[in-house]
Formats: sequence, C-alpha cells, structure tokens
Amino acid sequence: MRVLHFDCFSGISGDMTLGALFDAGAPQQAVLDAIASLGLPITIEVDKIRKGGFAATQVRVDAPEEEEHRFLPDIETILAKGSLTQSQRELALRIFRRLAEAEAAAHGMSIEKVHFHEVGALDSIADIAGVAAAIDLLKIDRFTSGPVVTGSGTVKCAHGVMPIPTPATATLLKGVPLRACSLKGELTTPTGAAILTTLVNEWIDVPAMTIETIGHGAGQKELIEQPNLLRVLLGTAEVGQVSSSGERDRIWVLETNLDDVPGEIVGYAMERLFAAGALDVFSIPITMKKQRPGILLTVLASPDKLEACEEVLFQETQTFGIRRHLMERTKLRREAKSVKTPWGEVMGKVGWREGKPAMFTPEYEDCARVARSSQVPLREVYEAARRAFGEKA
Repeated sequence: MRVLHFDCFSGISGDMTLGALFDAGAPQQAVLDAIASLGLPITIEVDKIRKGGFAATQVRVDAPEEEEHRFLPDIETILAKGSLTQSQRELALRIFRRLAEAEAAAHGMSIEKVHFHEVGALDSIADIAGVAAAIDLLKIDRFTSGPVVTGSGTVKCAHGVMPIPTPATATLLKGVPLRACSLKGELTTPTGAAILTTLVNEWIDVPAMTIETIGHGAGQKELIEQPNLLRVLLGTAEVGQVSSSGERDRIWVLETNLDDVPGEIVGYAMERLFAAGALDVFSIPITMKKQRPGILLTVLASPDKLEACEEVLFQETQTFGIRRHLMERTKLRREAKSVKTPWGEVMGKVGWREGKPAMFTPEYEDCARVARSSQVPLREVYEAARRAFGEKA
C-alpha cells in the first residue's frame, strides 16, 4: 500500500502542495500538460531552490488580475474542458466543493450563491487541478497528516482584515488537530486546508511506513524563524500496519435532553437531521429532574455537517442547549454491492477488516421493495441476500 504523509510544520497551501508532490517524484510534465489543457491564461514556473537552507521545489503561477468572481458551476465548467482523467477531475471537484461548503457556512448562505474570492482565482484553479493530477499519477492508496500549523495574527482578504485562521480555513479544519504557532502570518490557506481535509484518512504524527522519497514544497514567503516548507513523505506500508481495525476518522457527537417535545416532533427532527447529512441519529428514554420522563436525542455528524445538524436541532426541538464533543472512530472498510436473489437484485454493504471474513448487510429499502413486489416475507429476502453473498465470497 502506497502512503503519503503530510508534515505541515509550516502550514500548507496549494502551490506548496504541488511543489512538494513534484519534489517527491510526481511526473512534472504530465501534470503541467494537464493544467495547460484547461486553457487558462497563465504561466507556471517550477524551480529547484533552497528555502531556509533546505532543497525544495517551488511552483509559481503567474496570472492576470481579475475583477469578476467565479461561482462553483464556473469552476466545474473549466475543469470539464481539459484533458484531466475522470478520477483527476472528480478529485479536483471534491476539493472545490469542500471549499464552497466552507465558504457557504462562513458567510451564512447556500452553496449555490457562494462566489469564490482568492480560491476561485486562476492560480488556485491551476494549483488544485495540478494537485489532483499529481495525486492520481503517484497512485497513492492512503493519506495521513500530522497536526496543522495555521499561523497567527491577521490577514487582509476580500472581506477586509480577518483573524488567522480565516473563517473558511477554520471551518475546513474542524475536527483536525492543530499545532500551536506564534509565527505571524497566514501559513495555512483555504486551498491548502481543502486539499488536506479532502485527502487525509488519518491524523497521526508519523504513520507506520517505509519511506521511499521525501518532497519539500516551498512557500512564497520568507520566514525568519523556520523554513517555509511543506514536507511530504511518500512510501509503502503493509496493510496490517495501517489499521488492523479498519479506517479511522473523527466525528462530532451532539446531545440534547428533551422533556417537553411530542414524539412526532422528535421523529420529524430525526428525518431532517438525516437529510442534513447526519451519520446517525438515535433517541433514548431518560428520567430528568423532578422525575419528568424525557428523551436523550443523540446525533453523530462529520465535521463539515456539524453546523447544519445543530441548526436543525435548534429549529425543530427548540432546545436551549446542545452538548458537543469530538470522538475518534474506528470503522470497517466498506463498499456497496449488489447480489441476486430469486426475486431480483438487492443492494447491500460489505464491511471488512484485513485478514478477517467480510460481512454483508442487505439494505432494508431494497429488501422491502422486493418483499412487497414478490409477496414474500421480508425475513426470507434478507436470508436469500445473505446466502447469495456467501456463495460468491
């Protein structure tokens, strides 16, 4: 398994990431050709330099100044024009959509109305497209990162002077471990944060791996205190070294106690929470003060869905407060799979750990559909789907 580890000791930006990937061995000309296919009015310089006494690769994108801002559909149109492969284009779009979601959350508007400022500029489009192409060409299976340094102080952006990390960057870094830093200036940009949080599977100081190459991507600023570099470690790891229990991530747990909310309101709130992107929602009967019966409503949410889920809780339950805490989660690797039963195909999920037998869980909606249309007991459809998976395993 090929592993790429990000060491963001001086932050991360789009050009630093592209430079580090070139330095680690990404095929430079193939990536530059992919960027050139987008037809952007830019020039790109890639230089081997010394930054703070260390050898590094620096990428500089020269682009004309623009007055108009771009919306997400504009970015999607640009990426569709080029010769990026499907996987490269999809990764670039995932990064931009993550940026759009962060901007929407920061400005309190829908994703359709978000117009990109610095991150929608020509140089950022080139950086993200180039990173997507480089990642694809390096054939990396897993991404890890240590704590992220954001910098401190303030920075001037399209909305005026803002504290560091800026609102969009802070939103993107929810659930990400940060490292204290007294250096003044913006070291982690929204583009860098979006790339990092789109890719990384696990936040860890150093993963179990055998290092093959090391890449240094140089930032544009000159820092007195330390080299302005992003370091990446590229290598291999045995499957069992990465995580014998499956993949790990971090999720938010939201809880609120309700003692004056009708059951149907709770049920409707649960529906809206799932629609807002909650990973899971459940309720537990509890006894509250003065022996009043109540409900403990719990929501599991990824960092990017946290605010949307909290908004639903406040709107639908009229709770006066929500408890939240960040938790690490170990989960099975999984994929969707279809199996054939005597009454038709049924979708389900396959979950597995390395070296352990895979488990198959049929999807209720598919099983119920087949049961209704074929007039057979639901239990028999479940059993037939599990048998079908077992016969193919």
